[in-house]
Amino acid sequence: SKINFASTTSIPALFKPATAGPFKTSIAIFFDLKYEFDEPIHSQLLCYCRECRYLSGGEANASIVISENSFRFTKGTPKTFKRGDLEKPRIRFFCGNCGTHICVKSPPRPGMLVLKIGTLDDHSWFSPQSAIYCIDKQSYQHIPKEIPNFERVPKA
Repeated sequence: SKINFASTTSIPALFKPATAGPFKTSIAIFFDLKYEFDEPIHSQLLCYCRECRYLSGGEANASIVISENSFRFTKGTPKTFKRGDLEKPRIRFFCGNCGTHICVKSPPRPGMLVLKIGTLDDHSWFSPQSAIYCIDKQSYQHIPKEIPNFERVPKA
């Protein structure tokens, strides 16, 4: 079942294509949900913001950014969550059975989804291109020296 993530806004400059060509994958989270996408990966990143660290259990959130129009659930329907205290909250998609956070529709990234790499069948290829919201990084966290890092996000 395809979730309607309709958006007409173009990709922000921060997330220019990082890889080319079609990319397909799927996941079975305790076999309740499966998904696939067939679009290039626009960015690979580590996010150290407080909200991401909260959701990841304390570490930076390792994610890829993909086009929401290319993403679809092929088995099951995820649950969603959005904060009620924000005017434009992020919409988080997760497994209603085990609680695994799969992806997020983020207002600062219209037309895109931020997909958690840990939900992929194989994420051994993941190589972050940047670290964002490093202003919130904790002393026990280490940013790889070879990637650019930003207090918040890079200026467009």
